[in-house]
Amino acid sequence: MTAAELPARAMAGAPCILRYRAVVKRFGAFTALSGVDLDVHAGEVVCLIGPSGSGKSTLLRCTNGLETLDGGDIEFEGAQLPREERTLRAVRRRMGMVFQSFELFPHFTARQNVAEGPRTVLGMSQTDAGARADALLAKVGLADKAGNFPSALSGGQQQRVAIARALAMNPDVMLFDEPTSALDPETIGEVLNVMKALAEEGMTMVVVTHEMTFARRVGDWIAVFDAGRIVEQGPPAQVFDAPATERTRDFLGHLGWTG
Repeated sequence: MTAAELPARAMAGAPCILRYRAVVKRFGAFTALSGVDLDVHAGEVVCLIGPSGSGKSTLLRCTNGLETLDGGDIEFEGAQLPREERTLRAVRRRMGMVFQSFELFPHFTARQNVAEGPRTVLGMSQTDAGARADALLAKVGLADKAGNFPSALSGGQQQRVAIARALAMNPDVMLFDEPTSALDPETIGEVLNVMKALAEEGMTMVVVTHEMTFARRVGDWIAVFDAGRIVEQGPPAQVFDAPATERTRDFLGHLGWTG
């Protein structure tokens, strides 16, 4: 699918926050992304689905410059993603990233983990950074765990701290890389509920996920990846209930998706 063939968007009137055009990424002889075209509008939840190894996480890592492009362009809020590291760091501050692993500082409490970025990167006072951390921990349902170290938190609680930490930088877009893949089934729901609440507040989100029910109910736009390409994209009702490609039908069928 070329940029000219991208389907019409329900939220096309909203400004485009992220624009991917002919994005290519290679690792040696392996092509991880092969000409990806995708738009993300303000306030949208865009879910990237597809088999493991199809390029979804690589696209997220290219989005905030953790991986460099080998071809094509990514625009963020109308400007081409910079290649120079110092300029790129400034852009990364406006993109919250939540990884599969929680990446918390083990020697910091939940409150300290969330306050660290605003204090050291944004230059907030310790008092103000702490107040922001308290508010965000309450937002993700962990006000009573502010003084706990990561080792005393469940996986779901640690991931919610990681979400609060990303939100503490006041990002324009949140990037989620399979945020529930390392969690026990009992704790997946608490993380997805936080993400659903963010979506309802209008946060722009790009989510790599294998949680098809979440994608179907919360996503505004679905992009189906296979072998480094988007083989189909559209609103959830189209992709899940009336997929246009055989590859999408096969993928959803293997997951036992019944709508």
